Amino acid sequence: MILTRGARITGAVLCAVLAAVAAAWIVRDLRAVGDPTDLLRYWAGYSDARPDRLPATTQTDVVLLVVSVLVLVAALRSSIAASALVVTGVVTLVLRLPGVRTVGASWMDGRFSDELRTRALVGTFAVLAAGLALVITGAAGRRQPEDSYEPLPTRPGQAAGVTAFLLLGASGAVLLAWEVRQFFTLPDALYPDWFIGGRAIPMGLTDAPPGWGNVALATVCLVVAWTALFRAVHARPLGMIAAAFLLVSGGSGIARAFHHRLLDRFGDLGAEYQLIVLTSFLLAFTGAVVLLVLARRGFESTGAGDQGYGGYGYPQTGAQGYGYPHTDAQGYGYPPGGTPGYGYPQTGAPGHGHPSGPAPGYGYPQGGGQGSSPPPSSPPPSW
Repeated sequence: MILTRGARITGAVLCAVLAAVAAAWIVRDLRAVGDPTDLLRYWAGYSDARPDRLPATTQTDVVLLVVSVLVLVAALRSSIAASALVVTGVVTLVLRLPGVRTVGASWMDGRFSDELRTRALVGTFAVLAAGLALVITGAAGRRQPEDSYEPLPTRPGQAAGVTAFLLLGASGAVLLAWEVRQFFTLPDALYPDWFIGGRAIPMGLTDAPPGWGNVALATVCLVVAWTALFRAVHARPLGMIAAAFLLVSGGSGIARAFHHRLLDRFGDLGAEYQLIVLTSFLLAFTGAVVLLVLARRGFESTGAGDQGYGGYGYPQTGAQGYGYPHTDAQGYGYPPGGTPGYGYPQTGAPGHGHPSGPAPGYGYPQGGGQGSSPPPSSPPPSW
């Protein structure tokens, strides 16, 4: 299924709205902080980052801005535009939905002015509406291709799917493991705030609480890992979005480790701090590799008949195709039934049918530990 022209234009406009809102908040913070370096240090989570005015954005806003711009381009040109719009809308809804409660919460009074919080609440509703509209546009704006020349949605290659399964599965499991640890280490009075926000939990004005974001990212990683193994079309855009968050989160953790010189005395750190640093490297590596393998063009999807590993773009039943006659008595072309194969005749008759599609193969194909002695490298990775 591909998108209609009207759906592509609508999706591009909605992505432009999301990008404009994120860009407006980033520009506001640049003006409020004054020095872009201070804002970068705050986004990276340096413990000594103390800007004069508290920024309203976090690294989540930066990633969402980049994602919105790239999906805007994909909506107009890409064969996976429908999946890209739907997954972008879902991610936006998941990350911005907590803002409906947190922006107007009483514990936000001392952090941001009433005027700024009002603007943030209006922006949150606008973003949620745009995210929901993206899901509807991507789901309802699909159509069948009108001819064989229209590009079809592409699936991840076999090697790309296996790579995403291994790396995203491992990263998602690690993130969930950190959240399990938070359950046992955070005080009972503080643990609910870790998921729904509270006075003692630092977070951006429209950002999701740390626990909410960590669990959401871990869930997306595990979903992509499983669906990429079966080469689902949506695994490419959703996997790249998850990888972008992992890369930024892991890269920020590595920057903190260098800034606080944790690597210079890595052997003297406690086991938990060592695991925090290693987790940052894992997430950064996963994000970079998954972005590379999923960004490459995969195999075209030919419909319901080529799901999973059994497809590769070849007919699995007696479907007509590839321009060869199916009734030639001499065996030219493909047999009209029987076991699905790679395009060679299934009988002993001399055959001249060769596969017209690509051969199967590699295709084209981002609050944590507590401690006492060293300065923390910040909570384990989040959105």
